[in-house]
Amino acid sequence: MRIDKFLNVVNITKRRAISEDMCKSGVVSVNGVVAKASKVLKIGDVITIKFLTREVSYEVLGFPTTKNTPKSEQEKYVKEI
Repeated sequence: MRIDKFLNVVNITKRRAISEDMCKSGVVSVNGVVAKASKVLKIGDVITIKFLTREVSYEVLGFPTTKNTPKSEQEKYVKEI
């Protein structure tokens, strides 16, 4: 699954366009390498997002099969490190 779509589906970002812009700005990295929006994720990858005041890392645990995932089910797919 593409990183921009994954961030949107698991409710880390509100819209896919925001995920794409974050990737273009260079604030999203996968396993320590700045990622393009089209980067394909694998289970076990570590996504790091650099916000203005903090840095958040997530480990990919799985991929949702539906288009929308409730916020309550987010822990099935990502784990904050």
